[in-house]
Amino acid sequence: FFAAFLNLICATESSDGVKIEVIYVPENCTQKVRKGDLLHAHYDGYLAKDGSQFYCSRSAKDGQPHWFVHGVGEVIKGLDIGLKDMCPGEKRKITVPPSFGFGEKGKDPVPPNATLIFEVELLHVRRGPRSMEAFKEMDVNNDLTLTKEEVKDHLKMEAKKLNVQKEESYFDAVVTDVFRRNDQDADGSLSVQEYNVYEHDEL
Repeated sequence: FFAAFLNLICATESSDGVKIEVIYVPENCTQKVRKGDLLHAHYDGYLAKDGSQFYCSRSAKDGQPHWFVHGVGEVIKGLDIGLKDMCPGEKRKITVPPSFGFGEKGKDPVPPNATLIFEVELLHVRRGPRSMEAFKEMDVNNDLTLTKEEVKDHLKMEAKKLNVQKEESYFDAVVTDVFRRNDQDADGSLSVQEYNVYEHDEL
């Protein structure tokens, strides 16, 4: 897989030292990654020092691509930076300095002060669970608040789209956690403000 990235078509380096090499871009890019988007991607991680691989999504656990929300700390900072404005179907090689990776302490099996190289293939981009689009989809009665039932129904719908089978208890647990974290006035519903919607890319 490493060899597949030899035909580089573009390389840039951000002001924070994250190097982005665009390997492949599809002809039609209908949607670019922005903060709060839900991303579906395969990625491999290597140590820049010796090229040894420390992670491969294709061989980890069930070999499935990862789902994660962009720009909210679900992956290391350097990956968030490197994925910005990426298109579905695009492939990138992202070099991350220690300050935007695992830093001075490292994280097993990554040693301290390690520069990292990630090979990323972005499969899908969806407006994330905290986007205004998702809020409007969940708010079926258009009252600008979300009930537990609305959130739960949305989660079930998304799972069905992805052909993911989950027990009822799973959805109950997720909804409980969402409201525990966000229902600041404890009224049993979530306003736009409580749901922490990303209304602007710069937030």
